[in-house]
Amino acid sequence: MTQTFNVKGLSLVFISAFVLLGFARLANAVEIQRVISPEGVEAWLVEDHTVPIIALNFAFGGGAAQDPQDKQGLTRLLAATMDEGAGELTSEEFQAKLEELSVSISFDAGKDRLYGSMRTLTPTLDETVDLLTIALNEPRFDATPVERMKTQLQTQARRNLSDPSAIAGRSLATAMFGDHPYAKSTLGTVESLGDLTSEDLADHHRKLVTREGLKIGVVGAIDAETLKALLDKAFAPLPEKGELDPVAELTPQVGDRVFSELDVPQTTILLGLPGLKRDDEDYQAAFVMNHILGGGSFTSWMYEEVREKRGLSYGAGTSLSPYRHTAILVGSAATRADRSAETVDVMLAQIERMANEGPTEQELKKAKQFITGSYPLRFDSSGKIARQLVALQNAELGIDYFDRRNSEIEAVTLEDVQRVAKRLFADNAPTIVTVGPKLN
Repeated sequence: MTQTFNVKGLSLVFISAFVLLGFARLANAVEIQRVISPEGVEAWLVEDHTVPIIALNFAFGGGAAQDPQDKQGLTRLLAATMDEGAGELTSEEFQAKLEELSVSISFDAGKDRLYGSMRTLTPTLDETVDLLTIALNEPRFDATPVERMKTQLQTQARRNLSDPSAIAGRSLATAMFGDHPYAKSTLGTVESLGDLTSEDLADHHRKLVTREGLKIGVVGAIDAETLKALLDKAFAPLPEKGELDPVAELTPQVGDRVFSELDVPQTTILLGLPGLKRDDEDYQAAFVMNHILGGGSFTSWMYEEVREKRGLSYGAGTSLSPYRHTAILVGSAATRADRSAETVDVMLAQIERMANEGPTEQELKKAKQFITGSYPLRFDSSGKIARQLVALQNAELGIDYFDRRNSEIEAVTLEDVQRVAKRLFADNAPTIVTVGPKLN
């Protein structure tokens, strides 16, 4: 759906072509400024005045892993309610103001962090920052919108009880993460969500929404001095420290086989293996290796062997999932129930092939060409760049990472890929999760 924003004579539909041109230019040369406000709030800024748009993304240092055992889904509900009324504005008034200004303020929850974003045109910057400030510092958590958002999340949680992909994901997390907080659903359960209260949300807000671990990325038509004032207004009033519980480092458990019976036409398959955290010195080699194995969609081994050669599935692939305290590599496919065992065997054969043989020089060359050539696609909008700025800070990759990333990929050798494949696969039998009909 195309949405048109009109603010004081400006139309985002009219300037959309200039957006693409502007961010295509940014993709080739992103200059990041480290901006520190008078109150000590830091942000990374990519200043560009090609179009009058400002994107601001941020992350707080605690996420759903901070949910108490009996309050699963609390962080997710917090994210869903922080823009449902704040300060003197009720939920209806706050949402009406966003619509009137044609701007966006939103929040989301991950396992390790609580995320937020703001999108505005320059003429509405001051009013949008006012709304962001009260959403961060004075959320209301009124009973009616809280119950409404609880109902929405419960509906999703109830739907997930019969969704094969959701069942497989929960089963894989339980098998690999055990009793670690990562094993719990970020969404929570129908029951746990039902027990949450406005008081729970207010307490959790005080715990998470602080300057401790805060990371901010800003892109667009704003200079450093203007940004400093914004940072002090919206973020400086937050408490310096939160009350984050320590989260233990985790070594994923592997080797289990888990089957969940479900009366559906296909069997969903997940394979889980240890991965690498983002700051691991072998991460770039693992990224290239994964692209060849299953991350490269139509060119990967998994896709070629599972779909193209055997027609077992519409798609099959692998992905790296680095968290703050662990990391996994996940393979996935969906196939006819009577061919699920064959599909698993083919997928396992590709993992074994990578561990024992590795790719050819030509495969490595093509993978690196694609990975480096497609990198600018991560910079084709202000929002994408702002998210990248926050991700770099969270992973502590350094403010010069954009400049050196492709050279790090180019430096990956065949020996690097073979070494990291053996490191991840040679001594590990994957956890295998299947969800589908029981075969006679």
